[in-house]
Amino acid sequence: MLAVDLLDLGFRIFLVLILARVVLSWVPNLAVRFPAVAHVVWRLTNPVLDPVRRVMPPVAGLDLSPLVAILLVQLLVVLLREALLSLL
Repeated sequence: MLAVDLLDLGFRIFLVLILARVVLSWVPNLAVRFPAVAHVVWRLTNPVLDPVRRVMPPVAGLDLSPLVAILLVQLLVVLLREALLSLL
């Protein structure tokens, strides 16, 4: 069960990072006031969000890649959780 718990924890942390990135992009000057936090958030979320952005352009000026990334990562977590539980 430890592996499943770690998987869930990792997903929750990544979800918080994606939500932090959304907030940083919406709130003016927030990234400027906290550049170290913004840098870490961008560096950790870019590997997932950039490929999604290449496939899915903005819709009506809105970047929906965080939403799509959250859904894709959630699907991956469910599949990995089932695989891990079937091994136990």
